Amino acid sequence: MGYKDDDLKAVPQGANLGLGCGNPVAIASLKEGETILDLGSGAGFDCFLAANRVGKNGKVIGVDMTPEMIEKARQNAKKASYENVEFRLGEIENLPAANDSVDVVISNCVINLAPNKSRVFDEAFRVLRPGGRFMISDLVLTKELPNAVKESVEAYVGCVAGAIKKEEYLEAIRQAGFREIRIVDETPFPTEIIGNDPTAKEIIEKSVIRRDEIGDLAGSVLSVSICGIKPKETM
Repeated sequence: MGYKDDDLKAVPQGANLGLGCGNPVAIASLKEGETILDLGSGAGFDCFLAANRVGKNGKVIGVDMTPEMIEKARQNAKKASYENVEFRLGEIENLPAANDSVDVVISNCVINLAPNKSRVFDEAFRVLRPGGRFMISDLVLTKELPNAVKESVEAYVGCVAGAIKKEEYLEAIRQAGFREIRIVDETPFPTEIIGNDPTAKEIIEKSVIRRDEIGDLAGSVLSVSICGIKPKETM
């Protein structure tokens, strides 16, 4: 979701795993020479798009908790000669980055998977320089999900069961200290994606959730793009 054909062609083959729910790079207004940190970088897709924007004088750091993904991303960077991209193994609740060290934090459909989302936003605030900004795409809820979905491991891995209500999500960002928070884009998560997703089909086949409940589930899930700023002067 959110990518153009040119974006898909501009990164190494194998970097796009099709796991996002938006395009945070498109809303990030990245500038030449900036340092970018991607939370949950996977095989490096958004990192490579960001690297193309910040240029050789900029830097992009991808963080992922899966050693296999880090290795895959590093291989992608090597084969495409991306010298301004670095991938670090770590959790987004405990970022392997110094205080006040990056200009922009981006993330694409990953924070909803974190058990402690407030901690993620606290960490993003910590690593950003004063005046730095975050640009994220994620899934949020308009209402509570059916218990059958919330309790499903398959749905959690599929990025649905870990989502929280939009108001709660935005409040966690505010509590971390960010200001000028705004929703850049908000779109209902497509019913066909949920209904045709292998995860959803598996849940239905196991009779955990009825097929006629999928439409209601889709209406409960939003794909949002959110931005905010770390104040230049913090208390």
